Amino acid sequence: MTDQRSYPTGIGTSSTDSIELLGLDLASDVLGKVSFGELAYWLATKRRPTPGQLRVFEAVLVSLADHGYTPTAIAARMTYYSAPESVQGAIAAGLLGGGSRFLGVTEDTGQFLAAIVKPLGDTSAYADADWDAVALDTVATAKAEGSKVPGLGHPVHKNGDPRTPVMFQIAREADVYGPQLSLFEAIGRTHAQVLGRTLPLNGAGVAGAALADAGLPLALLRGFALLARTAGLIGHLAEEQSDPVAPSIYMEVDRNARYVAPEH
Repeated sequence: MTDQRSYPTGIGTSSTDSIELLGLDLASDVLGKVSFGELAYWLATKRRPTPGQLRVFEAVLVSLADHGYTPTAIAARMTYYSAPESVQGAIAAGLLGGGSRFLGVTEDTGQFLAAIVKPLGDTSAYADADWDAVALDTVATAKAEGSKVPGLGHPVHKNGDPRTPVMFQIAREADVYGPQLSLFEAIGRTHAQVLGRTLPLNGAGVAGAALADAGLPLALLRGFALLARTAGLIGHLAEEQSDPVAPSIYMEVDRNARYVAPEH
């Protein structure tokens, strides 16, 4: 008897004459009818987003697309300079830098908030004062444990990340403002009482809270940050092709390198 192997997938398949995606015919039912943002949400959740969820999701993608000469952008540009025949390598190099300091904060924040919210049960009747109490306890616990609250603080936007209030507003307008965003905003209001200083809620953090409230899988939140940054990296590579900076970065470091003999 022939061993029948099966590799099930609900994403897509293709035959000689058609391509099926998420149970629909790609050519006739999807192309020109489903936006890329909607498709990305649908692929990750196996359900179509509500208009509000889609608006928040796409706003998050836009908010994370680029943040200037971050290490991820520099890595992509330098890799392209070294291997201009490999655009995919340059993009991959930039994406590999998405970690605890850049981009990864989105997932870290979403999971951190969700872990606190879940044991609370039904929070639909919570007022700001209730969330403030949870936030104070959250920050106090983190301080006692010697850990940081993800999404709190920014290396550049010391006086406030301009993306954060806009994301809160969009989520409210889209009726996607849920417990994760409520707790995150409360942390912003109350943390100074515990820490003795005021730090901004950063854009990557509010993105994580918004994605969680929009129903995206917590374990994939970093993936959405990387999806967003891919667009930014493509922009950097397009600029690198026409107005390169990587040669100057290389020459600056190489010509100013100072050899220090190892200690024995």
